[in-house]
Amino acid sequence: MTQSPALIGESVPRTGLGAKVRGAAKYTADLKRPGMLYGRILRSPHPHARIRSIDTSKAKALPGVHAVLTYQDVPQVRIDADLLPLDQTLRFVGDEVAVVAAERESFAEDALALIDVDYEVLPAVFDAAEALSPGAPVLHEHAPGNLVGGDALMVERGDVAGGLANAAQRFSGSFHTQMHSPAGMETRAALAEWDGDSVTIWKTSRAVHAVDKRNLARVLEIPEEDVRVICTTMGGGFGAKDESRLGSLAALAARAAGRPVRIEYSRAEEFTAGRNRQETDIDLEIGVDASGAPVAVDMRAVMNAGAYVASGMGVTRRIGQGPIYLYTTPNARFEGRTAYTNRPAGGSFRGLGAPLGHFALEVLIDQIAAQTGVDPLDYRLAHHVKLEGQPGQRQTPAGELVPDQPVEGGVPFSSNGLADCILQGAERIGWRARRLPNGSSTGPIRRGIGMALGNYKGGGNVTAQAEVRIAPDGGVLVSIGNVDVGQGSETVLAQIAAATLGAPLDSIRMVLADTGTTPPAHVTAGSSTTMTSGNAVKQAAEDALRQLREVSSGAEGWASLAGGISGDVIGAASVQSGSTQQVLNSFAAHFCEVEADVMTGRIRVLRYVAAHDSGRIINPRMAENQVSGGVLQFLGIAMREEMFIDKHLGMTLNANFLEHKFTSLVDFPAVEVLFCGEPDPLGPFGAKALGEPPVVPVFAAVSNAFANATGVWLHEVPFTPDRVLPALRAGGVSA
Repeated sequence: MTQSPALIGESVPRTGLGAKVRGAAKYTADLKRPGMLYGRILRSPHPHARIRSIDTSKAKALPGVHAVLTYQDVPQVRIDADLLPLDQTLRFVGDEVAVVAAERESFAEDALALIDVDYEVLPAVFDAAEALSPGAPVLHEHAPGNLVGGDALMVERGDVAGGLANAAQRFSGSFHTQMHSPAGMETRAALAEWDGDSVTIWKTSRAVHAVDKRNLARVLEIPEEDVRVICTTMGGGFGAKDESRLGSLAALAARAAGRPVRIEYSRAEEFTAGRNRQETDIDLEIGVDASGAPVAVDMRAVMNAGAYVASGMGVTRRIGQGPIYLYTTPNARFEGRTAYTNRPAGGSFRGLGAPLGHFALEVLIDQIAAQTGVDPLDYRLAHHVKLEGQPGQRQTPAGELVPDQPVEGGVPFSSNGLADCILQGAERIGWRARRLPNGSSTGPIRRGIGMALGNYKGGGNVTAQAEVRIAPDGGVLVSIGNVDVGQGSETVLAQIAAATLGAPLDSIRMVLADTGTTPPAHVTAGSSTTMTSGNAVKQAAEDALRQLREVSSGAEGWASLAGGISGDVIGAASVQSGSTQQVLNSFAAHFCEVEADVMTGRIRVLRYVAAHDSGRIINPRMAENQVSGGVLQFLGIAMREEMFIDKHLGMTLNANFLEHKFTSLVDFPAVEVLFCGEPDPLGPFGAKALGEPPVVPVFAAVSNAFANATGVWLHEVPFTPDRVLPALRAGGVSA
């Protein structure tokens, strides 16, 4: 292993931490502008309705009200394929009807109550299977049958039908995951201010360049150069902080009022009108040969997208990543259907569909190991995908980037430390010495140990630009358009810049997430920041350092190098990450020990070990926080978090923190984190993706530990007593 330069592998303090601890960090909802108005949104009381008429005259006449907008007052230009700024048709309880801008929040609330709307109530559908059945109410004219995209998403390698037909044994199962809210501590907010024909929008966003600037220009019908988008501090993104109308409505209201307008969601609005994790049903079948090796994997999933799809198709595709690629097999297929329903809209959330697909896959793999008489650890060691990748032929044309969510065979990984993760994680939890056969425990309280694997796209195949400016006093300004969504990318990118230049970390100043001052960047999504933006920063720093050395020949040390220039030296780079020869993925093996009460159905997590291959770790403490935070976040989802919808009225029944239960410090043990594997040749200093991989194996690890304790696998998330007890009784388990 090559030696890392200074600062790579060091747990330097996180940038901006002091400001957050002191309460000095400025979030979007903290911002104020001279003459700023407060925006509020009127929301639909019906799950499906059409506005016959709407009278805003009383609201407009209210003192202190400066603008009232309905679908009649805004451009009918789509934000997304299925989303207008305001629409005459309303598709869930909480859908936007009108927006008011007033001098006080109370004035805006009073104005909402004065808007008179005549609704034509339409038939509603809440279940995905019902929405896809003949005769169901249609939500969008462009999607007859409520099938997003007009057809199923299908990806396949080899001959799955033939593989299953010739299999020595076939195993199958059905799985269900719930709708729940990401519920970051910060709710969505946007502030818009016009200066003539140009607008500046501050908003909670993960894509100021790649999505917001372009979409806002289109909706506002102005040139992109007249739109500036800024994200200040973000209070936990988790992938879900945009994909809504909020920025467009703030900008339209500000233009109508002639004054800045800020709109901030309440907590209830965040639950209902934000973006949730979509409910999903999965059917999985795996065929094995006489030795137990997988010869065919076939998964079918139906995802309930809610009223608007946002990134729904991407979520659906990610369900299939594990089944298609985690285990060596010549034949694999994933078929995904995404359905529109009259539920609150789904969207991006950490890991997208990967935790859902891996839940089904890793539980069924555990069952296969048990039924074929093989230790599940040994089964996974024997059959997980190796460095050489999948069997078969390359499908990507020569010279083109290989997808980091691949289907094809014949392409190796750039690195694959999954075996190390399995072995080191097993040793840490004491698998060989402590784990008993499934169901061998007795009595009302039973203990068990389980495991699950995960693979995740490595952050490649997107583009980022970076600029590194060195001043004569040795100060360095790094400009990159990404958003630090709470994962600490600002710190990691600063470490990369400083390490490349040989400069002290305190000489680096980062400028991020401002379309007016930073170069274009990709969405902060898909665990792509370290790989793509990190490579862009590294290459821009290398360019600046080369120039610096040319004009400071013979100088040694950072102060001497920088002191040899009379003006700023500017390095720049544009990077499209990925490879034409290799697959870029991260890997994980998780181990969980649980205590199961077969009388009450309560599950208690006693211990959790998460072993990860994410290449070289740039900041160990922050990396450990990413892993432990992701695991704890998804243990909460595994155990209790769920949004409930009244199937008659369409209302969200638990749009608050009291009834949508979340993880607290006392719920779960500290997560034991291990980093395994080798540096990746494609990543900056050998690093690769880490932000989302920690959430992928969690559901399955808990279910498999429960099965070890009781002999019963859980196929429905969350694992609440009302699901656990029927599963135990159906499995013949009693106290």
